[in-house]
Amino acid sequence: MNIHITMKDMPESEQPCEKCNRYGARYLSDAELLAVILRVGTKELTALQLAQTFLAQKNKNLLNLFYMKSEEMMKIPGIGPVKAAQLKCVAELSNRISQTSREKDVCLSEPISVASYFMETLRHEPIEYVVVAMFDAKSNLLGDEIISIGTVNHSLVSPREIFLKALEYEAVHIVLLHNHPSGDPSPSEADIDVTMRVMESGDILGIALADHIIIGDNRYMSFRENGLLGQRKGT
Repeated sequence: MNIHITMKDMPESEQPCEKCNRYGARYLSDAELLAVILRVGTKELTALQLAQTFLAQKNKNLLNLFYMKSEEMMKIPGIGPVKAAQLKCVAELSNRISQTSREKDVCLSEPISVASYFMETLRHEPIEYVVVAMFDAKSNLLGDEIISIGTVNHSLVSPREIFLKALEYEAVHIVLLHNHPSGDPSPSEADIDVTMRVMESGDILGIALADHIIIGDNRYMSFRENGLLGQRKGT
């Protein structure tokens, strides 16, 4: 006979919600934090045991929230579409909190500040995302838009799409960013070609390409910092 095990069967002092309310969320383990999000388990597992099962997959830690696809999560008994969506939303919330806290520090003249702002958003992505960040004449960040979503090895980037967004935001400067899922931010020949095409288009339109930043795994490469902006092939 199956007995439905619940969190209420645990001693009250050990129940994650009770611990959170009594001591604060920082005192909860990774599994306990996820158990509060999951709320219920299965007939065989408590929410805490289900959270521990989830954490035992793939990366063996909270990075599973980023690196596991919803379809992979749903292969775990007890995680259906709703729970998978909840877990992916937790990951996205962490990205947005991190980005919001850095927004005031974004400085167009300091590539590290721009890279830091987008690092958590892009470093975990398994495919290439190309993003354009728009700045006004005073170098204030106006906003950012995803321009292209490619495969692991290649993204198609249209200068037309980039500058349509820049004109929409009335931007004076733009920064192009994309991630390398390999974790290595070294630029490829294709990256250099795209940079030159976008820069030349910007020169014509009067919207300067201030930088192209490639995001790796907690690393970045700035064309500006490395003196690669303005270098045409053959020069």
